[in-house]
Amino acid sequence: MKKVLIFSLNYYPRFIGGAEVAIKEITDRLTDTEFHVLTLRFDSTLPKKEVIGRTTVHRIGFAVPNPSIGDLKKFPLHFNKHYYQLAAVGKALALHRQHHFDGIWAMMAHSCAIPAGIVRWRTGVPYLLTLQEGDPPEYIERTMRPVFPLFKNGFTSATHLQAISSFLLAWGMRMGFKGDSVVIPNAVDTARFGISLSPAERAQARETIGLLADDVALVTTSRLVHKNALDDVIAALPLLSPNVKFVVYGIGPDEEKLRDQVQELGLTDRVMFMGQLNHVDMPRALAACDIFIRPSRSEGMGNSFVEAMAAGLPVIATQEGGIADFLFDATRNPDRPTTGWAVDANAPLQISKAVQDIISHPEKVAEVLKNARALAVEKYDWETVAKDMRNLFTRMLGNAVP
Repeated sequence: MKKVLIFSLNYYPRFIGGAEVAIKEITDRLTDTEFHVLTLRFDSTLPKKEVIGRTTVHRIGFAVPNPSIGDLKKFPLHFNKHYYQLAAVGKALALHRQHHFDGIWAMMAHSCAIPAGIVRWRTGVPYLLTLQEGDPPEYIERTMRPVFPLFKNGFTSATHLQAISSFLLAWGMRMGFKGDSVVIPNAVDTARFGISLSPAERAQARETIGLLADDVALVTTSRLVHKNALDDVIAALPLLSPNVKFVVYGIGPDEEKLRDQVQELGLTDRVMFMGQLNHVDMPRALAACDIFIRPSRSEGMGNSFVEAMAAGLPVIATQEGGIADFLFDATRNPDRPTTGWAVDANAPLQISKAVQDIISHPEKVAEVLKNARALAVEKYDWETVAKDMRNLFTRMLGNAVP
């Protein structure tokens, strides 16, 4: 059985995002390969080594008991990303001496490409770089400027490149990658997200959120950060009927700023901050609402959009970054089956018009939902993605050193 070491800044069970979900969904399905994850610990109540699913998890770095997401930016946890870039090298080489890995896999370039590139140089094993970033590439490059030669080496030394969008693949090429490259997106469990609530179940779920029967519920599942532009959704609410509410699932550093904006605009009865949502509970939460919205200022891909499509919600989004691979607008993309409503970044007025269009044209919405779910099932189901990743690992590990 081939063995692969994965570099990932984070892994289950805390602070889970798209990258962590992708690792677990893929490794659970690739049963002919043994996977190890080298990640940060953060939480001192977690063991330094354990098995999660089919993956052995090795944790390093600074840790405190039961940290909140806000603690990640405080002493000592805020040192972890920098610490990982070098400490992961020594730990990875020690693990390699023990397990003799056939390949290494860096999940995201930021912080993971540096140790992966160095380990590739030291061991000669094939190296897969996955580009999964949501922040603008220019921003990432600026943050990595103090170690830019090592960061760039993380691209140029990779033998294989997988990007979750065409946008990120182009970035990889600009950074000097020249090997085997492919776009394989993240995916969703389309069957699980396609649940249907009975009228009674849906009414109960809406009541739990605080929605009235005639409310139109905009919903987002997002980190509360500037790039996700939830402030633009809040700014659009005064332009809409009072029965249009905004349900926010997620936590992040911008929460206080967003709450202040809600207070200043007198919208406290129309915006519900629901906190972090367990991924297991997400299909039911989406099914209780009416329109998914996240007018991102930047996006590598954005699993949340495809989850909403699979759940049968109309989607309002920008076409920034990787969103353009699957969000096709009737006006902007007349040559493609319409899958959502596109707005410009930083455009609350356009958001309000898109919401009004969805409310006013149910027949149009039904056709868009049909197209969107068909796209999600065809291209963004985990079984399809896992098959593509298996083919990629077969190509990569076929070149493994003995």
